[in-house]
Amino acid sequence: MPTLEKVKVTETQFTMNYVNELYESVKKRNPHEVEFHQAVKEVLESLIPVLEKHPHYIKQGILERMVEPERMISFRVPWVDDYGYVQVNRGYRVQFNSAIGPYKGGLRFHPTVNSSIIKFLGFEQIFKNSLTGQPIGGGKGGSDFNPKGKSNTEVMRFTQSFMTELCKYIGPDTDVPAGDIGVGAREIGYLFGQYKKIQGAFTAGVLTGKGLGYGGSIGRKEATGYGTVYFVEEMLKDKGLGFKESTVVISGSGNVSIYAMEKAIQLGATVVACSDSNGYIYDKRGIDLTTVKRLKEVEGKRISEYVDEHPSAEYTEGCKEIWSIPCDIALPCATQNEIDEHAAKLLVSNGVQAVGEGANMPSTLQAVDFFLENNVLFGPAKAANAGGVSVSALEMAQNSARLSWSFEEVDLKLQQIMKKIYQDSMTAAKEYSNPGNLVVGANIAGFIKVADAMVEQGVI
Repeated sequence: MPTLEKVKVTETQFTMNYVNELYESVKKRNPHEVEFHQAVKEVLESLIPVLEKHPHYIKQGILERMVEPERMISFRVPWVDDYGYVQVNRGYRVQFNSAIGPYKGGLRFHPTVNSSIIKFLGFEQIFKNSLTGQPIGGGKGGSDFNPKGKSNTEVMRFTQSFMTELCKYIGPDTDVPAGDIGVGAREIGYLFGQYKKIQGAFTAGVLTGKGLGYGGSIGRKEATGYGTVYFVEEMLKDKGLGFKESTVVISGSGNVSIYAMEKAIQLGATVVACSDSNGYIYDKRGIDLTTVKRLKEVEGKRISEYVDEHPSAEYTEGCKEIWSIPCDIALPCATQNEIDEHAAKLLVSNGVQAVGEGANMPSTLQAVDFFLENNVLFGPAKAANAGGVSVSALEMAQNSARLSWSFEEVDLKLQQIMKKIYQDSMTAAKEYSNPGNLVVGANIAGFIKVADAMVEQGVI
């Protein structure tokens, strides 16, 4: 007669074997998609205690279904440049999971975009959207088109061609795209205009991140950056810490980074560094946010030009060494895998207390493990980055009700959502024997809601 302890070991080994076999299957079926593999591996490993406690998820093939998109769309995007030549890019939309609502996720226009990037982003979006508490499923899209250096008319012609194909697959109750890297107010405006022309109707809820004059939400621009800081603030509060009088390093200088800087400064922090794809600036007296906003949002210049107006600041070519700057709080807000194990070790050796992921999966698995092993407060992207899609869902609600809320209303709702994401993640981590581990907690809290909906809806 086997002892209870032996039975438990056997059950645990069975679950681990199941997870490992599923992960190997994902790699085999999706060769060379390393970013997608990374996202899946992190989630699967977190879910082992859930699968042990609720084996019906295994029996019903929930994870096998969840790692496979409901639909993956790839299409060509021909457009004419300003010289009259036809250019061709590739467009994507992954509709990953609609168990709790219509697909929801941004569009990324960047030369690095490929099927792996889109699938990793879409897979992450399933859990992130679930954590918000809003009725939205997981999706993502984009193109290898690079809007940098293009004229407004070139961007318009590309986005119109892109939407001419994408419009076949989206709608306010089907799939609601938004912006991401390379897709801001200009691109959303052109996309919406083309959709409206094709459909012959003003369907405000088909896109979020719209201009305030045609159905956009006040506070959407600030939401991802503010949300990241609100989440990190909750982590710090639990340890009797805060942003006040702290030193902060933030990568990037786009929308997420700028508004993470703004909120951190409002809470009393000194932000000493930020970056763009060429390099980073270090201003030990504190970044002048007004200058950064003007350079990046108004003039479209490189961050290196900051030092022309602030000669006491330093500019360094290349982005990786930004994490060598001593800080109390690090907010990676640029792109995936920007913090590797080497960067994590630099941050820890310089005394970092908290890391909040404002970008999507900006830390490698090895970096995350190192932070956790060294008791650094760590806010994973699924949770800390969820502010943007949360306010996108609020924009959808306003569109449906034909209402427009004030900034104060939206910001208060955002704060409440981010606090609840933190609390739900902490509760799930504790319940499944990983107290304080927000990586595990966020994955579990996001997974259970979607998994239960899938069970209730049958095999679809």
